[in-house]
Amino acid sequence: MLDFFTIFSKGGLVLWCFQGVRGPAATAPVNALIRSVLLQERGGNNSFTHEALTLKYKLDNQFELVFVVGFQKILTLTYVDKLIDDVHKEFRDKYRNEFQQKGALGLLNGTFDFKDDFMRLLRDAEESSKVRAPTVMKTFEQSLKSQKTVKCMIETRGEKPKEKVKNKKNKGSKKDGTEAVAAPSKASAGDKQLSAAGDKEELTKDEILQKNREEFFRRHMKAGEKSRSPKPDAQKEKGKKPRVWDLGNSNAKVLDYSNSATNGSAEACPVEEFDPDMALGDRNREPGRLYDLEYESDDEVEEEKVVQNPSKPSVKKGGLGGMFGMLKGLVGSKSLTREDMDPVLEKMKDHLIAKNVAAEIAVQLCESVAKKLEGKVMGTFTTVTSTVKQALQEALVQILQPQRRVDVLRDVMDAQRHRRPYVVTFCGVNGVGKSTNLAKISFWLIENGFSVLIAACDTFRAGAVEQLRTHTRRLNALHPPESHGGRTMVQLYEKGYGKDAAGIAMEAISYARNQGFDVVLVDTAGRMQDNAPLMTALAKLIAVNAPDLVLFVGEALVGNEAVDQLVKFNKALADHSMAQTPRLIDGIVLTKFDTIDDKVGAAISMTYITSKPIVFVGTGQTYCDLRSLNAKAVVAALMKA
Repeated sequence: MLDFFTIFSKGGLVLWCFQGVRGPAATAPVNALIRSVLLQERGGNNSFTHEALTLKYKLDNQFELVFVVGFQKILTLTYVDKLIDDVHKEFRDKYRNEFQQKGALGLLNGTFDFKDDFMRLLRDAEESSKVRAPTVMKTFEQSLKSQKTVKCMIETRGEKPKEKVKNKKNKGSKKDGTEAVAAPSKASAGDKQLSAAGDKEELTKDEILQKNREEFFRRHMKAGEKSRSPKPDAQKEKGKKPRVWDLGNSNAKVLDYSNSATNGSAEACPVEEFDPDMALGDRNREPGRLYDLEYESDDEVEEEKVVQNPSKPSVKKGGLGGMFGMLKGLVGSKSLTREDMDPVLEKMKDHLIAKNVAAEIAVQLCESVAKKLEGKVMGTFTTVTSTVKQALQEALVQILQPQRRVDVLRDVMDAQRHRRPYVVTFCGVNGVGKSTNLAKISFWLIENGFSVLIAACDTFRAGAVEQLRTHTRRLNALHPPESHGGRTMVQLYEKGYGKDAAGIAMEAISYARNQGFDVVLVDTAGRMQDNAPLMTALAKLIAVNAPDLVLFVGEALVGNEAVDQLVKFNKALADHSMAQTPRLIDGIVLTKFDTIDDKVGAAISMTYITSKPIVFVGTGQTYCDLRSLNAKAVVAALMKA
């Protein structure tokens, strides 16, 4: 049974509604559909789940209408698709003249009495989906066996049934081909056996045995020579020798940078002297500002190419041919069909995949654009290609601007008013740059006047604590306490290796609260999304410490793997969390963005699959190489030919 069926315009005006059962109104699920699907350009699938309901919808782009039906998701209603198509067709045909003549005023002032028509269509759909009665078994007279005579069923000795003979003929025909191929080889092998047999008859048994032994040893000696390397090298001495560089120092104590005194304490690391230009890069930048990504669009160049291409055949065909060449592909006041868009969408899909968008996401994007444009009436001088491209660009920009925007500085100031530290947890797979980008974010927070405590919760990877210790020394060298009224702006809280990461994070947060730190950045060990024990440990760390922001660090080099990583990370956090409402990923840090040129598809894949914003973008090796996402710049790079 249906819960509701509603018809409304894309402007939000409800034209007609049917309430099937007594229960909550259709307002909440329909609003969720509008927010999560229609406004976010995620119309690739025509179904949407909201709490206990399943919603199916259909768009009418010509009259800007939306048809939505809702029912309990535990039910399997096979007639819903037929019903929504029939209602769409009936409603359009009944009120077509009113929509065409009055336009928007027809929607405001019109009365839509559609209940009787809907109930008739609902009964027809339900009747068509009912299970058919089981077919009656045939009688003996209706079967083929009754038509056979007794004579044809009698088998005489020596004769074989026709079917078996046919099967054997088919088998024989298959064997003939293989026998024909194997015949020459068998013949040659037979000649050799005959010649060998003739020789053996002339020899005695002892001579034959001796000859076979010699042939056996000769064969094995040849195999041994082939297995040997042509240039036998001298055997290397066992054991690994340390490599000595030309300008190096053989003294091992010089290379030992570990400091056991600082391990396990939260004391500030000693200040290190180094060239600040190497760590900062651009010295003319504005301190504390997070710049947007920049990308120069080549739209003007592409437009010139599009204009020049039709003019080339005009030289051969004359002025009339050139005119028809220019007008080719234009759509004059007609509604777009799926057949018109399929060739363009196929090219767009291949283009997106070539730009590193996950294949599954590219298909869903093109499907969403097709549903958005199907039935829409085009202008006179408008090509299908330009229309589809424009719609795809708008969809991509909308996807890169998710519902919730993360403002870290505002949230940190809000935590300051409540006299508690703002906690950020970084997670992700191995080698994506969690620690490096954590240091960049630390530098950005320090330049905005916030003190930072880095919690070294990667107690597994060798060198992880030493890496953060080095970053802490360099950040203190760039922002010494003397420049901030004697206040140390960044400290490292670490307890060494092999400890419980959740316990270290809890102690670090408590230490930051007592010492008055503004932000706690929790570094975690890299882990693959399929590693259940490590994902359980990460879920425990997040559940126990309840950070304000959980950031997934992913690199821009991945394609389909981005979807798999994010889906499984969120699923693992939900499955291994003991809370009733598990904490999932809140935002994304996209790293190594400077290595991909215009193949920026990973940004689309990550935001599409999670509906979470990309908070930071890492673009280089210095502390200043941190950017905020510019949706239009990313889309311009993505659409570049």
